[in-house]
Amino acid sequence: MSLNTPTSPHIHDDISVTKMMVRVLLALVPAIIAYSWYFGWGLLLNIAIAVTTALVCEYALLVLRQRPVTPFITDGSVLVTAVLLAFCIPPLAPWWIAFLGVGFAVVIGKHLYGGLGYNPFNPAMVGYVMLLISFPKEMTTWLPPNLVQDLNIGIWASLNAVFTGNLPTGFTLDSITAATPLDLIKTQLGQDITIAETKSSNAVFGDFGGIGWEWIGNWIFLGGVWLIYKKVISWHIPVAVLGSLFTISLIFFLMDADHYGSPMFHLFSGAAMLGAFFIATDPVSAATTPKGRIIYGIGIGLLTYIIRVWGGYPDGIGFAVLLMNLAAPTIDHYTQPRVYGHNRS
Repeated sequence: MSLNTPTSPHIHDDISVTKMMVRVLLALVPAIIAYSWYFGWGLLLNIAIAVTTALVCEYALLVLRQRPVTPFITDGSVLVTAVLLAFCIPPLAPWWIAFLGVGFAVVIGKHLYGGLGYNPFNPAMVGYVMLLISFPKEMTTWLPPNLVQDLNIGIWASLNAVFTGNLPTGFTLDSITAATPLDLIKTQLGQDITIAETKSSNAVFGDFGGIGWEWIGNWIFLGGVWLIYKKVISWHIPVAVLGSLFTISLIFFLMDADHYGSPMFHLFSGAAMLGAFFIATDPVSAATTPKGRIIYGIGIGLLTYIIRVWGGYPDGIGFAVLLMNLAAPTIDHYTQPRVYGHNRS
C-alpha cells in the first residue's frame, strides 16, 4: 500500500508565529497591570508609543525591501519587541526615548539582518542597550513605587510629563525620581555602606527586592510558567538563567552577606524574570539544541551577575543576552544531538 507522505516541514501542531506572539503578549498582561498599579500610566504610554513606532517602521522597511507586508506586519513579532522594550524604559521618560529605541530595534536589530528569522541578536535588547549607552540620564529616571498615587499623577499629568516634560506644579523630574534597588545597592556599596544599612535606611525595599518590583516579578514568573505549559517556550533557558543566577549569588552571599545581595534579591530585582522567560527565550537569537539552551541560559545568568556586581551597569541582563546571542551559533554547533542511526565520529 502506498502512503501519501507530504514533503517537509512536518507541522505537528496548529501553533503559528502569530499564535505564539499572542500568547506571549497575553502572558505579559498581569505584569503590565501590576506595573501600572505601582508606577502609574507611564508603561501604557510607552507601550502605545513603542507599538505605533514599531508598526510604522516595520511597514516602511517591508515596503523598502519589497517584501509582502500583511504576513509579516500581522504576525505579532514586532509587537512583542515593542512591548518588551517598553518594559525596560522608565515610566515618565520622554516620548522620544521609546521612539528611538524601538526604531533602532526594528530597523537595525531586525531588518538590517534580513527581518524575522535572520536577526542574530534580540531586537528589543539591541534597542535597550543603545538607549542605555546613549541616554543614561533619561534611562535612569525611575519612579519610587506608589509615588504616582501619593502625588496624584494621573493619565493627563503623565501625558504632559512624557510629551512636554512638565510635571505638576512644584515638582521636577529630579525631585520625584530615584534609583532602582539594584542601582541603589551598587552606589551605596561603592561608598562602603553595607546592604543591611542601605535597606534599613531606604523605604524602596520589600521582602526580597524592591517594593512593587517584587510583585511585577511574581506575575512575570507566572506568565512565563504559563508559556512553558502552553509549549510556547521550553523550560531549559528560564531554568538555566534563574538557576545559575541563584547559585552564583548564593555562593557570594554566603561568603559576605554585607556586600553581596541575596539570591532572592537578584531574582526579584531588575529584569531577571523578564529576561529569563521573555527575552532570553527568543527562538531566533537563542540556542536551539536542548543541551545548548542549558549552556546558553547558564551563560546569561552568570554574565548578568558579573555585570551587576563588578560591571558599570546596575542590571546586566541586556548585555548578557546580547553576548550570549553571539555565542549561540557556536553552542549549537558543539551540542548537536547524535542523528539516529549514525555513530559519533
